Amino acid sequence: MIAVALVDDEALVRAGLGALIEAEADMRIAGEADDGSGVLDLVRRTRPDIVLVDVRMPGMDGIQAATALIGALDRPPKTIVVTTFENDDYVYGALRAGASGFLLKRSRPEDILAAIRLVHNGESLLFPAAIRSLAATRPRVDTPAARAVGSLTERETSTLALMARGLSNAEIAAEMFVSVETVKTHVSNILAKLGARDRTQAVVAAYDSGLVRAGQARG
Repeated sequence: MIAVALVDDEALVRAGLGALIEAEADMRIAGEADDGSGVLDLVRRTRPDIVLVDVRMPGMDGIQAATALIGALDRPPKTIVVTTFENDDYVYGALRAGASGFLLKRSRPEDILAAIRLVHNGESLLFPAAIRSLAATRPRVDTPAARAVGSLTERETSTLALMARGLSNAEIAAEMFVSVETVKTHVSNILAKLGARDRTQAVVAAYDSGLVRAGQARG
């Protein structure tokens, strides 16, 4: 079962997401909070696998919530920020802070469920075209992860560039003429060297470092 926690100041949004998730055989709602300031207590009490958190809330927003989870917990759950506008400055800030992806509030129910499963699985990058668009309008940031991109081997660098295009492990394997297991090894090495929790943070680092330009990611 994928345990999901909901953090949103709108009761109607929580109710809709809760009903959607509870109807799935492989998911359950672990708990809810109506303010970002309650996210740490909620996660400590319920131990969810995924946290869906509104990117804009009074008190503590999605960026602060993602930062708090990563800073306070040894094994924080994966976070998906939920937003009304995909070009929201808060979204890219949340991705830099450690969120694994984002969802639009107008997303179709099946897309919301697919996103939860993808993030839980950890292989795919959510919405590479949208992340490309966000990166295009924001300056590079000299983060430790961005600097560490230069320490990657040639094969790891190629793998990261393909990850930024939104390719899955199987697609990267076909592109590089290697096995999927080899790709998984490259991805694990990339995450370790960059200090990244998942593919999204690695891809953000690739943009921040200048390894890939915003126009290179596919839709």
